[in-house]
Amino acid sequence: MFKNKWLFWMLLLIIVSIAACSNNDTSTPSAPFDQTPEEPEYDPPSTDDLDPDDPMTEYIKLGEKAFNETNTVLSDEVGNELSCQSCHADGGVGQGSSMVGVSTQFPQYRPREGAVFTLSDRINGCMVRSMNGEKLDRESDELRGMVAYLTYISEGIDHGADIPWRMQNTMEEVPEPDVASGEELYETKNCMSCHAQDGSGTGANSGPALWGEDSFNDGAGMSRLSKMAGFLKRNMPPGDDEELTDQEAADLAAYILSQDRPEWEGHEDDWPNGGRPSDIIDQERREQIQNGEFDWTEIENVVPAD
Repeated sequence: MFKNKWLFWMLLLIIVSIAACSNNDTSTPSAPFDQTPEEPEYDPPSTDDLDPDDPMTEYIKLGEKAFNETNTVLSDEVGNELSCQSCHADGGVGQGSSMVGVSTQFPQYRPREGAVFTLSDRINGCMVRSMNGEKLDRESDELRGMVAYLTYISEGIDHGADIPWRMQNTMEEVPEPDVASGEELYETKNCMSCHAQDGSGTGANSGPALWGEDSFNDGAGMSRLSKMAGFLKRNMPPGDDEELTDQEAADLAAYILSQDRPEWEGHEDDWPNGGRPSDIIDQERREQIQNGEFDWTEIENVVPAD
């Protein structure tokens, strides 16, 4: 058939080689499109390990300082006596209200504002609500530094990963609160040793203001009963082996949120597409609570007392 034996053997060798490669393919198959990243480990890097010669180090260090000492580093923009660390302990790497991995969650749609937010937008959202202040200039070294710092402590976590330690400070079902009991607990649980008898606090990080002009305004997330109760349940008292019960956390949260604080002027603009939570304690509700006229069961996730 083949007059040229050399050509015959060359073709045969090529066919055998192709078949061998096909049968011994050890390449990893492509992951399905719906595969999600593995659950990340909680192992944030330390700023002590930063390379002093890396130009990013200066920004990360500035961001860490601005995060931990917000009310002093950004005194012209912060309108109270709080820092980011007032809620997010240990520079945001404490697991109680951790910021580790936060940079991997942006951009994200924010129903409260009805818009897509970048991480910078989210920081500025805290500046005008939790800090009761002003937005930072987008070109400022401090804002860039805070973004750099939050990105640094999120290293090793995939973008969009499901982060189990985030968004844990919400009480899904809140026992109907008793404000009088909360006032008593504020004393018996020794809250005043850190936050002062009048709630004005002893320091942004040692004991932040819980109400009054130096605290967060009522547009902040902590002005929601479920958020405040969940935060207290998970984080207070610090270093105490005895946790608050759900009822104690609810009572304390109600007492704290019944006190006067700065008002958020943008309530009417929030939740433009609907879905406004029913547990926001604004000025009108504070006055009702103070006058003993508020029905806590108006809040959807409040479980009525027996």
